[in-house]
Amino acid sequence: MSASVGLGKMLVAAGHKTNVLESGNASKVVFLLHGSGPGVSAWTNWSTVIPELDQHFHIVAPDIAGFGYTEFKEGSKYDIKLWVNHLVGIMDEMSIQKASFVGNSFGGALAIGLALFAPERVEKLILLGTPAGEFEQTAGLRSVWEYEPSLESMRAIMELFPFDSTFITDEMVRVRYEASVRPGAQTALRQLIPKPKEGGTIVKGFPEASLRNIVAPTLVLHGREDSVVPPECGFLLARCIPRSELHLFGQCGHWVQIEHKRRFVQLVRDFCNE
Repeated sequence: MSASVGLGKMLVAAGHKTNVLESGNASKVVFLLHGSGPGVSAWTNWSTVIPELDQHFHIVAPDIAGFGYTEFKEGSKYDIKLWVNHLVGIMDEMSIQKASFVGNSFGGALAIGLALFAPERVEKLILLGTPAGEFEQTAGLRSVWEYEPSLESMRAIMELFPFDSTFITDEMVRVRYEASVRPGAQTALRQLIPKPKEGGTIVKGFPEASLRNIVAPTLVLHGREDSVVPPECGFLLARCIPRSELHLFGQCGHWVQIEHKRRFVQLVRDFCNE
């Protein structure tokens, strides 16, 4: 695996050549599902925590269809149905029947989709900064849709995500910028994020009625200062999912796993091993 670009092994799932990072050989399988945003990939979301988690779990971190270094197919409709099928395809290709899923933002929504449409494949859920219900589009999400590739624009967007922008390094900006200029990357992203409208845009996640049908034990993690997905979404998830608990992190934006890495790793380890 090339640490500089986040390339792992390639497999075919749901008809897409798929980039997957894999590490650790424990019996319990934990998938790490990245969020959205220009240049996002499994590597950019999870590279700092994989070395901590693979001591306890068999870690699988894929680039979801249309993102990172997984194939983008022009003309395909990238929606929750395709992404869930893609995730199931990865599991089947790797002969993994059941796993726990850690999802950041969009990755959390994908994990919810899997838990609803194929609950037999889900052991536990850990949802970080995950959208739910309906809320007005934030500046962070609007900037993702409006992004035009440049190093300066990439840095400006990334600085909206954490509470403390000093987490953003030149290397992080460069890696995400290089991935963002891959053909089809911005097209796939704009199919996920609603086009901003004057007067406000409503973002729709899974509704309350659907969330109440989740049977998997669920840990909800959210940053109190998250300006991308409002903390109210975390409260909604914890209120609606029957077997859930919520941890709210102070002085934390949208990247719990980066901003509070030590506590995040401990919570994942303890929850998945219960």
